Amino acid sequence: MWFQNANSPIMEYLLFFHDVTFLLILIIAIAVFFFFELIFMPTDPHRFLIDNQSIEFIWTLTPCIVLLMLAIPSLQLLYLTDEAHGVLKSFKAIGHQWYWSYEWGQELIFDAYMTSIPYRLLDVDNRIKAEMAIPMSVYVSSTDVLHCWTIPVLGVKVDAVPGRLNQIFFSLNRPGIFFGQCSEICGSNHSFMPISLESMV
Repeated sequence: MWFQNANSPIMEYLLFFHDVTFLLILIIAIAVFFFFELIFMPTDPHRFLIDNQSIEFIWTLTPCIVLLMLAIPSLQLLYLTDEAHGVLKSFKAIGHQWYWSYEWGQELIFDAYMTSIPYRLLDVDNRIKAEMAIPMSVYVSSTDVLHCWTIPVLGVKVDAVPGRLNQIFFSLNRPGIFFGQCSEICGSNHSFMPISLESMV
């Protein structure tokens, strides 16, 4: 409910999985309330359920099938987010207290500090420039404490751990400016280290 519009294939799959799971939960909740109502009916319809092996088998098997229906696409999605699919470009994001720095190879290294204009608490002075429809990978690390590099519309969220290099992949579906923030509480200015990515044709 009320997610931002997806801008990557991974986020589209995540939203689809969320919608299917939400629908299943809704069906289960309605069924539980229905059977709960039956318990309090004066006609006592549940007297036929006592020692009924067939019904006990059904209400044991049904949750197993539902969990299997959720587990298989969930694992597929998990592995899909970890796999590289023809990556053409990559860059490195390094978390600091409290800003991000980026490296594109050896020639382009810049820091991205929060700016108040035009988007308060979301924009930075140096945006990441990325081309649309080109598979990219991001290597994320930190110099001091735990941070988390997150852009919700891309379905990207990766921990920035000191001394460790984490990797995540994404591809942009449409042009625009997309915002994210550090999603790990990293100190007093945690909310003042936004991420801004500009997608170009």
